[in-house]
Amino acid sequence: MKDERIVSLFWERDETAIAETQNKYGRYLTKIAYGILANFEDSCESVNDTYYKAWASIPPHKPDVLSTYLAKITRQTAIDVFRKRNSQKRCNSEYTLSLSELADCVSGSEDTDQAFEYGLLVETINAFVRSLSPEARHAFLGRYFFMDSIRDVAAYCGASESKMKSLLHRSRQSLKEHLKKEGFFL
Repeated sequence: MKDERIVSLFWERDETAIAETQNKYGRYLTKIAYGILANFEDSCESVNDTYYKAWASIPPHKPDVLSTYLAKITRQTAIDVFRKRNSQKRCNSEYTLSLSELADCVSGSEDTDQAFEYGLLVETINAFVRSLSPEARHAFLGRYFFMDSIRDVAAYCGASESKMKSLLHRSRQSLKEHLKKEGFFL
């Protein structure tokens, strides 16, 4: 079923929207959640929460790209579950590994007074990602948005793991320089 029809079902409050979403995007969303949580049961729970959140948010939202909308919800839900479950301990998952790789470029802050700066930082990072070559962008998003392993990124980019490590390292270094140039001091 086409995305436009699925969104229409959500707007009509037709419960088949959930079933159609699950049929079309269930595996995709589970992969995103699993990349963060490294636990199949938690991933499935996050995906189920995604369906609930999509039901609650469509309407009033009408996503242009349903897959991206669902991926964002799934990613945030999985990150919330990860933080809750691992607040007291360090866990080796692709999520923690990819965040540690980015730590030199971007450091997070929980200070709500910095919300404006955070918005500017997001815009700057988005502009940087758009400026990357298609291969580098694909690898960067795979590693740092979808939290895929280096091995998986290399596989779908059709390159060796060492090439991907090098490409991602250069991308992080470029991001760091880009952020400095834009006035972000990390």
